[in-house]
Amino acid sequence: MSYLRNALADYLTMRRALGYKLDKTERLLGQFTAYAEGRGDTYIKTETALSWATLPPGADTIWISRRLAEVRIFARHLRALDGASEVPPDDLLPTRRRRAVPYLYTPQEISDLMRATEILRGSHVQATYRTLIGLLAATGMRIGEAIGLDRDDFDAGSGMVTIRHGKFDKARSLPLHPSTVTALDDYLRRDDRPRGRNTSTLLISSTGKRLRYAVVQPIFKKLLHHCGIVPRSAICRPRIHDLRHSFAVSTIVDDYRTGNPGSRLAILSTYLGHADPGDTYWYLSAAPELLGLAGEKLERHLGGDA
Repeated sequence: MSYLRNALADYLTMRRALGYKLDKTERLLGQFTAYAEGRGDTYIKTETALSWATLPPGADTIWISRRLAEVRIFARHLRALDGASEVPPDDLLPTRRRRAVPYLYTPQEISDLMRATEILRGSHVQATYRTLIGLLAATGMRIGEAIGLDRDDFDAGSGMVTIRHGKFDKARSLPLHPSTVTALDDYLRRDDRPRGRNTSTLLISSTGKRLRYAVVQPIFKKLLHHCGIVPRSAICRPRIHDLRHSFAVSTIVDDYRTGNPGSRLAILSTYLGHADPGDTYWYLSAAPELLGLAGEKLERHLGGDA
């Protein structure tokens, strides 16, 4: 194995020991090291990093900047060890990080997506994706957390599900709505549940294995297309992760409508597994409906004077 590949393996091991998962980082840097080796490089060169980051021609500037940023962090690590690797300057391909505008699903759209699973092949596959979508919409958990659940993580008696490996490997337990408990219990009791090697998995594929994001993503897109759910703008495209956004926003909207804005925000932050409450407050600016409710609340507080 080459120096760069060995160095990348050590780098990923070190950062994962600190709690980072780095799936995308591993894929991108793996592509970069292969590209650099193809050019005959034995250490990181700024010229090579820039050439790789700008592929393919016409790629989005944010994507290009992200690729170069991954190399830059890796290069800083190597520079401290070999003294030869070049660190691409910070002002090379700079861009402001932009969060995706969340697509907020309506209750009807969520129902439509769950019903659309009937187009999938196999009764248990249909049940699996119907349960997955319902679970994401009802809890706001991340897709990786949902497909990582085992049967033992769900306790129907207490109505709880435990996420043992959330972001930064943090665990948390979530109380579930009774309807969600019933749906999960019914799913696990199905007679057509596949019997494969990984029977401990909660949401199981047709081959008896754990669901993989690389498979879930295109199936979800297929369901979106079937339901006629399309982007609201060039920067607001429906994603499976937006089921999490929709859950968070609807919870905060309920707070405003009951006259207690912010009363459950701290609880919601913990429920969602946010390390920083600021990540939860961000939802306030993510939904026009929330901004409108906040404005009405402020206007009433000021007695209607503006």
